Amino acid sequence: MAILAKAVGRRKEAVAQVQIKEGNGLFIINNKSAQEYLHNDFYSLLAVKAPFDVLSTSKKADMVSPDLSLTNLESTFTNLMQFSGGENAVKFDTIVKVKGGGLMGQTEAIRLGISRALCLLSTNTNPSANQNNLPNIYIPEGEGEALAIPNASDIRKQLKDKGYLTQDSRVKERRKYGLKKARKASQYHKR
Repeated sequence: MAILAKAVGRRKEAVAQVQIKEGNGLFIINNKSAQEYLHNDFYSLLAVKAPFDVLSTSKKADMVSPDLSLTNLESTFTNLMQFSGGENAVKFDTIVKVKGGGLMGQTEAIRLGISRALCLLSTNTNPSANQNNLPNIYIPEGEGEALAIPNASDIRKQLKDKGYLTQDSRVKERRKYGLKKARKASQYHKR
């Protein structure tokens, strides 16, 4: 399958490399399912899947129009039902390679990587976007409309407002010579 978007997310010592491919909604982290890798931690699973929720809610908002007629209402309802399925609603396979750090650092690195990949995906599958200057995206011919994500700038704005595109700049302080750790010193003796 073709890789649609690649992105990297970092947090503390953790580095996550995210690839989004066409598929049926699989979420794989280091060759394991997301639930298995994250030890069924509820917060971690929610944090990792949060960018996809923004994507699905923006699609729901695009489908609801103010001028709903009776014939249009049935198709809108079926479209809303397609996107209300959670992880199976997103027809992308997400493959993540993550290393370094602890579970929470890896979770936040994965979330940042997924958000960046979705921004790349939404801007590059948009027909008005210039696809020559972005080498990480591969769009099969004839499938540009099928993969098009509406309102790319709106998705980016929603991700930015929720803080999913902001990298946390706090990192571990380096160890200094003469000290045990970054700031820990050996015990001081006055006499």
